[in-house]
Amino acid sequence: MNSSAKHKKKLVVLTSRFPFPLEKGDKLRAFYQIIELSKVYDIHLIALSEIELKEEWKGEVKKYCKSLHIFRLNKFQKLLGTALQLLTNKPFQVGYFTNYGIKRQVNQLLKEIVPDHIYCQLVRPAEYVKNYHACPKTIDYMDALSKGIHRRIALAPWYKRPFFKAEYQRLRNYEHKIFDYFEHHTIITAQDREMIFHKDRNKIAIIPNGVSPAFFNYEQEQEVRKDLVFTGNLSYPPNIEACLYLGQNIMPALPELQLQISGANPANELKGLKNKNIEITGWVDDIRSAYASAKIFVAPMFIGTGLQNKLLEAMAMGLPCITTTLANNALGATDKESILIANTKEEFVEAIQNLLENKELYTHIQRNAKAFVNDNFNWHSSSMRLIDLMNT
Repeated sequence: MNSSAKHKKKLVVLTSRFPFPLEKGDKLRAFYQIIELSKVYDIHLIALSEIELKEEWKGEVKKYCKSLHIFRLNKFQKLLGTALQLLTNKPFQVGYFTNYGIKRQVNQLLKEIVPDHIYCQLVRPAEYVKNYHACPKTIDYMDALSKGIHRRIALAPWYKRPFFKAEYQRLRNYEHKIFDYFEHHTIITAQDREMIFHKDRNKIAIIPNGVSPAFFNYEQEQEVRKDLVFTGNLSYPPNIEACLYLGQNIMPALPELQLQISGANPANELKGLKNKNIEITGWVDDIRSAYASAKIFVAPMFIGTGLQNKLLEAMAMGLPCITTTLANNALGATDKESILIANTKEEFVEAIQNLLENKELYTHIQRNAKAFVNDNFNWHSSSMRLIDLMNT
């Protein structure tokens, strides 16, 4: 065996959340990328965490890592980091995840590990490594966070709008400035790349998300009990907005139908939606069982950015999906071929009725959706693009 086969290069992966369990999109992306990257690199994971981690969670990630370094952020650290940004022009959410005591420890770790490359997921933890220049670095914007904040301004209560406006400007400027601290840059969709305001934004590589093979191979063991389903992190504002739209606009127009909403940490605003036709399950151990519980996946996403993993997963399981133009712009599916597009209450209601009443249409969308995701969204192929980028 030659020396190159014996010794992998050392890759430090820096994340603002520990990438397990997989209840948030950034965790899912980090976890599956780590699996693929570990085939080529020795992974040294440096992760921040706001919560106490279970040993089994650590174990799931440790399988693919040479070392784990987890730094717990307590409430005081988060509040102090956020407040200190009043003295700077950095985004409040960058301050929220940045602690200078942890930063000193990260600097020491980098001296000990001596990485060949650093992969930083999101701009939130970029302060920890932006001034490290002993090896090349890649930043994964994932989404245009600034645009996501901008879309929330109009929907926010009047007393929160000044904060969102300020954070939008801070994030937009930071996304521009942080670009020059990294040699390589990635993002999930071309749509989001256009929202990074840097003269060289076209150099940002598109690295899409994928779908675990388990979603394609799921064996249905339960009966379909509901008509409609929605899944996601239920404390995430775009998902909260989608659930409220489902419960307050779509379901009253279809009083004979049953809706299931599943996902972690349901926000207080969603409690009022529960009734005989709407079930909110909260966290489920296997999210595939939530998809399998219904006939149609409905995602009225009107704010937020990026590629919706929930749509990829539902389509991979052969579940016909209805979503907005905004969400489909990142996905790139063809209306009435592999997905149905709706942007108003009337369009959503019509699309749902058409799928339930037209078996031929239902089967057509079902078959094409699965094929579309299988052909276009694969963790292995997208991670190989990332590896090629890091090696340039």
